[in-house]
Amino acid sequence: MTSIKIKFRPSTVEGKEGSIYYQVIHRRVVRQLNTDYKVFEEEWDEKEGTIIVTGPRSSLLSSIKERITWDIARLKKVVAEMESKQSRYTTDEVIAQYLRQSEETSLFAFMHHLIAELKRQNKVRTSETYTSALHSIMAFLANNDLPIDGISSDLMLRYESWLKSRDVHMNTISFYMRILRAVYNRAVEKGLVEQRHPFRHVYTGIGKTLKRAVPLSILKKLKSLDLTSKPSLEFARDMFLFSFYTRGMSFVDMAFLRKKDLQYGILTYRRRKTGQLLTIKWEKCMEELVAKYRQETSEDTIYLLPIIKKTGDERRQYTNALHLVNYRLRQLSDLIHLQRPLTMYVARHSWASAAKSQNIPISVISEGMGHDNEATTQIYLASLESTVVDKANKKILGLL
Repeated sequence: MTSIKIKFRPSTVEGKEGSIYYQVIHRRVVRQLNTDYKVFEEEWDEKEGTIIVTGPRSSLLSSIKERITWDIARLKKVVAEMESKQSRYTTDEVIAQYLRQSEETSLFAFMHHLIAELKRQNKVRTSETYTSALHSIMAFLANNDLPIDGISSDLMLRYESWLKSRDVHMNTISFYMRILRAVYNRAVEKGLVEQRHPFRHVYTGIGKTLKRAVPLSILKKLKSLDLTSKPSLEFARDMFLFSFYTRGMSFVDMAFLRKKDLQYGILTYRRRKTGQLLTIKWEKCMEELVAKYRQETSEDTIYLLPIIKKTGDERRQYTNALHLVNYRLRQLSDLIHLQRPLTMYVARHSWASAAKSQNIPISVISEGMGHDNEATTQIYLASLESTVVDKANKKILGLL
């Protein structure tokens, strides 16, 4: 038989926290397994061998107590696996196997592995969203890692409450939860954890957002602005218009457009988000805009627009340009007194809304924007439907 005990070692410095460690005993051989859990002496019940959850640190103490429960369960699982093989084993082998499994099934380590894998597959944007979700869950857990099988329904409900307490938008909460669910499902596929559906009680939907599209009248106003004395604002305006001209092309796809993508009056590119191949008939307005900036595009560059200007660190050049363009668009919004600020994403929504206002079928709009399915397009157009209702309401109120 192997016994596992939870022990507390007081600090030698008065007023300092002591350390929690585990004692593993097998065939009278005793080994110590250290942890990084720290509690004060008055927070430890020596007789019961457990943490006393009380006082202003109750939330932290409860979290440590929960992690200890996970650790002991995994230690017992290692022992059970070794005993099932009916072979002799040592205390050192129990600890070694536990540490090995802890590393393999650590949530943070597993997510870092997935992020590295996404980068190797050149799915840079997806790797960035996974990194964002990882930073969020790390902040919630105060950088204390946990095993993947520690992801429980109760933990996810607490995480959701924590996000809400910080006024995180519900769609952002859903964004984090859906990424964590995808990570968890990958772990299930790899046999690292059993499927227990820990996300069934948290929000993973997509709610309606504020209307992002602007009407054609605003686009005409933007196009007519004389911004020659403000070149940075002019460039931001022109990139916004180019996105609209090209059926709401995303800024990342604009940044990586190559000169050779334009041949025989057809612009062909592959969406970096989905890999979908799209073709666009080259129109006069597009040519005029590209020609305007041709002198800013060096002859030896492969790119069509002056967003990425030199070889090396292209991703950083793109992200820096996106931040700067969006900043200038906000300034433009103030200039023309818009209630909601323009962003490059607004150009994409605006094209979809303009197409819908012309009674173009959803299937055609979806194809034009390079969406995988029409459900995604419907999300873009949801705010447009609300304006129809608003107009109807105004008409009714006018009857009073």
